[in-house]
Amino acid sequence: MTLSTLVSLLEPLPSSPLGRQNGVSAAAIDGVSLLRCNQAQGRTPLMYEPSLIFIAQGQKTGYLADKTFHYNPGHYLVQTLPLPFECETLASSSTPLLGVSVSIDPLVLAELVSEMPALLLPDPTPMASVPMSPAMEEAVTRLVRALHSPADAAVMGRERVREVIYEALKDQQGPALRALVSNQGNYSRIIKVLTNLHQRYDNTIRVEDMASEASMSASAFHKHFKAVTQLAPLQYLKQLRLIKARLLLTHDNINVSQTAVRVGYGSIHQFSRDYKSYFGISPNQDRRSAITAVA
Repeated sequence: MTLSTLVSLLEPLPSSPLGRQNGVSAAAIDGVSLLRCNQAQGRTPLMYEPSLIFIAQGQKTGYLADKTFHYNPGHYLVQTLPLPFECETLASSSTPLLGVSVSIDPLVLAELVSEMPALLLPDPTPMASVPMSPAMEEAVTRLVRALHSPADAAVMGRERVREVIYEALKDQQGPALRALVSNQGNYSRIIKVLTNLHQRYDNTIRVEDMASEASMSASAFHKHFKAVTQLAPLQYLKQLRLIKARLLLTHDNINVSQTAVRVGYGSIHQFSRDYKSYFGISPNQDRRSAITAVA
């Protein structure tokens, strides 16, 4: 089985939400999304939820602080934590980027880890590009093949997802995946804080409150948080809010003022300044561009 088989399976699947030629769309199996991009895209800030991202055709490069990740055909990105990073895409209308993303379900992960031999975990790396083993390539191909049959997707979909996550647990990033459910050490404390932060990022949040939640002093929390995310806690919170705001502006029918409030900004002027500084475009311009793309 080769990557060309995966390309041929992904090509006919509907993966252009709202009539767009570029984007991510939900597939017929829970936790699975299809990726398609028909043109090159420069470095753009974004954030993935914990997931495994497989590229069958085209190229993606991610940048996190001083680290660079190439997740091209033959490799896949393991994102165990929701980290803001920058991504650029190499694709064209004749050779579109095609890929599939599998969300990391904590319950499935915990079930699999409980059935595997215990390991002494090294310090985890929350984001990395990993070569696809033959077993992983076969597992992903079976998953995508199931999307061609509503019956297969309904009956076998969950097992196909479990198989992919199981293969990832056996690969290089297995320790980072195990750490998500191990509840041990400082890394797990940061995971807990990040999980709660994503549920209440629109509230007023102080570093002291996050440190208390992690049962650390403010200085220790700052050190461990930055070691995991490559960002200071308040930098992370600001980037999280801005990325959530972009999703609201470009996918939901709400204006800039409403968006600013929804993501926790008290000042629309500060929101607009931060947004343009981070994305290189004003929120109003970004919203108009998204509306034009859909029309």
